[in-house]
Amino acid sequence: MASGNMKDIKRRIKSVESTMQITKAMELVASSKLRKAKEKADKARPYFNALYETMCEIQAENPKFLSPFTRKAGEGKSLLVIIAGDRGLAGGFNMNVFKLAQSRIEELGGKEKVDILAIGKKACEFFEKRGFTMVGTHANIAESIKIHQAEDIADTIVTPYVKGVYERAELFYTEYVSPITQQAVTKPLLPVELDKDIKVSKALPIYEPSAGAVFNHIVPRYITGMIFGSCVDSFASEQAARRNAMENASDNASEMISSLSLMYNRARQASITQEITEIVGGASGAE
Repeated sequence: MASGNMKDIKRRIKSVESTMQITKAMELVASSKLRKAKEKADKARPYFNALYETMCEIQAENPKFLSPFTRKAGEGKSLLVIIAGDRGLAGGFNMNVFKLAQSRIEELGGKEKVDILAIGKKACEFFEKRGFTMVGTHANIAESIKIHQAEDIADTIVTPYVKGVYERAELFYTEYVSPITQQAVTKPLLPVELDKDIKVSKALPIYEPSAGAVFNHIVPRYITGMIFGSCVDSFASEQAARRNAMENASDNASEMISSLSLMYNRARQASITQEITEIVGGASGAE
């Protein structure tokens, strides 16, 4: 009986050890991808920050200028751009952004009032299964997204907004805070919300043909930058979340192996004790 129990325990130990090898490997892969994603985000950020500052400067110089990108949002249909991961095994990474988006959908009046532009395989699957109107689905692009891909996505947002199809466009993704912390956030895309209190520290240039024309030319590129940066940030967050999940899984597997090893040793001791007892009992009977 003890021998059969020992075989079962040994089989479970080998199974857990195999699982731990996989989780350790996934943890290392996620760490490597996280580092590359953060480098990519850091390199892209200065250019798009400069675009935002330029738009703020134009507004500061011309506070009353009109643009289709700054018109006040009404109560019409909304376009929600939702970025999630392409794979699971990342803890609550995907569900956190889905919960945030669903809460906002309820505020806007339900799924009849919103269209979804999904980036990431998990986002595509989640909202398609729930019957939302999908204006775009982009799976498996976050890891290697290029500017031209972000431009195509931005055009899907900007063009219908200018035509009046949507009153607003909002972005949902997971922001990378630290290797331990990732936070699901939402940001407005359109109408553009600018910092009205920004301090202009240099002489304002003269824009040709006009400040408004330059502003309208910059906005699509700014939206492109937000899409690109959010995809890269979300991918970095996904890798950090997966690394943390795999690290926890490895730690749990190690604890389980220790517990099973203790059980195995106890079963082995019991088996040896039983054999000694049987030998002694047999010898006594022979006498």
